[in-house]
Amino acid sequence: MTARTIVLSCENMQKYYGQQLILYDINLELSQGELVSILGQSGTGKTTLFNVLTGMDQDASGTVFRGSRIGYMLQKDMLLPWKRLIDNVALPFVLAGESKKTARGKAESYLSVFGLQGLAYRYPSQLSGGQRRRAAFLRTYLYSRNLMLLDEPFTGLDAITRGQLYEWLLEHKEKLGISILLITHDIEEAIALSDRIYVLSQGPPSTLWPPLQVKTNSGADEKPDPAKWREQTENLREEIRRRIFTVI
Repeated sequence: MTARTIVLSCENMQKYYGQQLILYDINLELSQGELVSILGQSGTGKTTLFNVLTGMDQDASGTVFRGSRIGYMLQKDMLLPWKRLIDNVALPFVLAGESKKTARGKAESYLSVFGLQGLAYRYPSQLSGGQRRRAAFLRTYLYSRNLMLLDEPFTGLDAITRGQLYEWLLEHKEKLGISILLITHDIEEAIALSDRIYVLSQGPPSTLWPPLQVKTNSGADEKPDPAKWREQTENLREEIRRRIFTVI
C-alpha cells in the first residue's frame, strides 16, 4: 500500500466567539491528490473552519499543519469587474512581483487548460457563470498549485452548468495533481465529487464526525457494479443525513 502524504491536517482544534464555543475537537486530514468534502448545514461553522485552516483566523486552539501555500476560493468568484479576465487570473504572478507583461504571458498559457481560450480580454460582466467560476479556479490554482480550499464554489449555478463543472473539476484534479478541500451543504454534490466526506454536526458547538469513504479506488479504470454502487450510495446518503441531524 502506498503511503499517504498529508498536505493539510487539523488536530484538536477549538474555536470560540466570545464566551461561546463554536467548533469543538476538530480533527481532519487531507492527503495529496484527494478531494475531501466538509458537509454541513448553514450556520454550523464551515466557513469559520476554513478561515482557521487557511490561517486567516488565528484565534483558535489546536494544531493546524499546512504542507504548502493554500489557494482559497470563496463562495463568490471575486473577479475584479474593472479588470479583464487575463488580468484577473494573472494577479497571483503580479502579487509575487512579476511585471504585468510577464504575468499576463504566464497566465495566458493556462487559459486553454481551463477552458478559457479566446476570453482573455473580456470583462467579468461579459462571461457566463461557468466561465467566471473557471476563471476563479484558475486564479486560485495559480496562487497555489498543490492545495485548494473551495467554499461552496458552485452556489447559484444552474444544474447543467454545475454538472459540467463537476466533470471538469474531477478531470483537472487528476491531470494537475491538486489536493482539494471542499465545503458544501449539498449531499449529492459531496457524493459526486469526493474521495471522503466529513460531516459537521449540528451545534453550537459543532464537531466533525469521522470521515466517510466514498471512493475506494480513486483513479482506477474499472467501473463499479451499477446495482452495488446504487445500494452503497443510498446507504451513504442515509448515514450522512443521520450525522447531519445528530448532536454529538
